[in-house]
Amino acid sequence: MEMSLAHPAIKAFVCGSVSGTCSTLLFQPLDLVKTRLQTLQSGVQPGSGRVGMMTVLRSVVRTERLLGLWKGVSPSFARTIPGVGLYFSSYYSLKQHFFLDSSPGAPGAALLGGGARAVAGVVMLPVTVIKARFECGRYSYSSVTGALRHVCRTEGPAALFSGLVATLLRDVPFSGIYVMFYSQTKASLPKEIGTSASAPLANFSCGILAGLLASLITQPADVVKTQVQVNPQLRTAEAIRCIYTEHGLQGFFRGAVPRALRRTMIAAMAWTVYEQMMACFGLES
Repeated sequence: MEMSLAHPAIKAFVCGSVSGTCSTLLFQPLDLVKTRLQTLQSGVQPGSGRVGMMTVLRSVVRTERLLGLWKGVSPSFARTIPGVGLYFSSYYSLKQHFFLDSSPGAPGAALLGGGARAVAGVVMLPVTVIKARFECGRYSYSSVTGALRHVCRTEGPAALFSGLVATLLRDVPFSGIYVMFYSQTKASLPKEIGTSASAPLANFSCGILAGLLASLITQPADVVKTQVQVNPQLRTAEAIRCIYTEHGLQGFFRGAVPRALRRTMIAAMAWTVYEQMMACFGLES
């Protein structure tokens, strides 16, 4: 079937998958550094300022070579290619259903973003768990499918959904806040910018601002999610207590810098590529 004849939701899925592929390949090293920072062994002194993003970055390059920064890129691709596609197709379908004849306001945009992320987050959670384990350095999986089989055999299928609550608490608010800020910031721009050659740059700039705000607000939930997924014996409440006991409040912001950089850049690039591709298909994004 030719793409021009495909259902609009399928076109949105393809646009999202392409944008997710580009952004994941570029920013995977930031995700790996973020995961390593959040899963430092408890022997590290709480509040120590010696272990930061650059320290972890140098350690990975020294012990695992430069390509070690892309460790976990396979599960990242397995998650983002269908996951981002599913997110954007869900977003497009929800928007067409509830806001066909009008533009959503701030609350509507937040609900659209959060609803689309909830769908994609639940469906893709098993791959997200495997991705976190690949990146943390504690497991010696050789492939995504091998990791899935190993987890199911040794821990049971339920382990693939560990961190579900923390994931939804992180991703749904992030997406809702992001789409709300992004759509409102874009709406405040002069209309002539949206039809000019500088539209992609303007969209990307709006995405950067929205991503920074959303990343900082949802950072604590991301730390808890990572701990639960790499330590499946922990429940969400136990992980929160453990993080606070070992590192205090600042423990909930471990990995904030690489995560904010990565999430902001990925979201901004994904939305920019998605909107440009949708425009090429003649669809309203």
